[in-house]
Amino acid sequence: MTILWILLSIIAFQLTLALGLIASQRPIKNLRGEGLDFQRLPAGLPEMPSQTYTARDGSKLPLRHFPCHNAPLLILVHSSGWHGAQFAALGEKLAAEGLAEVLVPDLRGHGAAPEKRGDIDYIEQLEDDLADLAKAYNTGQDLILLGHSSGGGLVIRAANGALKGQIAKAILLAPYLKHNAPTTRASSAWASPLTRRIIGLSMLNMMRIRLLNGLVALQLRFPDAVLNGPLGHTATRAYSYRMMLGFNPRAAYLKDINALPDFTLIAGDKDEAFHADQYQPTMSETSNKGTYHLLQGLGHLDLVDAPETFALIKAALA
Repeated sequence: MTILWILLSIIAFQLTLALGLIASQRPIKNLRGEGLDFQRLPAGLPEMPSQTYTARDGSKLPLRHFPCHNAPLLILVHSSGWHGAQFAALGEKLAAEGLAEVLVPDLRGHGAAPEKRGDIDYIEQLEDDLADLAKAYNTGQDLILLGHSSGGGLVIRAANGALKGQIAKAILLAPYLKHNAPTTRASSAWASPLTRRIIGLSMLNMMRIRLLNGLVALQLRFPDAVLNGPLGHTATRAYSYRMMLGFNPRAAYLKDINALPDFTLIAGDKDEAFHADQYQPTMSETSNKGTYHLLQGLGHLDLVDAPETFALIKAALA
């Protein structure tokens, strides 16, 4: 009986501590900032997606489809806070040159009018959605995934999860590896994690209590120029705990990296979010399948549409 009371006391203490940490930190109202250099993005207003695909839970998720016959199937996975519009020009160009049939989804919880902005139902749902998309469109051709920033992190996660063994090749544009990876800058002006709340939620999850996983755990700093612009309403400015985890590689991120197929990694030496020169030494520790390119003069966002990036993507697809 004494042992039982000790165990119950420990559980009660941990539960109280976790709830206290969660309650002690709230999201910052209307957080804004100059986290990334959005001024380096190309001008123009991309069209919003007109198609959808059906996920396993019956949800209709937004999709841009650029058809191309007798070519590999390429899924472009957007970065945190935004949506597939960032790949509108790239996807159209890749298909027009006959390099790939291109699918550009707005990930669940993102885009113009998601059912639950910044949230998903369970941690693995984003990678399950990618698997459903690939299954819906793949007619037997090679499957290639390209992801930018957190989208690159999701590609890495899916390669060791819902799409394990199904990806022929991966292309990673300045991918997010993990908060404790050598590639991550000590202080980011873009992402603002609610650290105490994250610790508390992690403690609850260790006790298999997931009821509070929908609480906001991460906020993103968009500049006024974006939020007050024509697509400001499509920005996703905060993530739930389960979205934050599901958009990243797992805690043992090197194991996820090790599950990647042959991959090409492209980053700019002026990247504001990550230490781009640390990708190769970090990832080559666990995988010998990567080819690395560090492009001069490019930052985190303008990397996507740079001509040098397109040439390297073209070479990887060829």
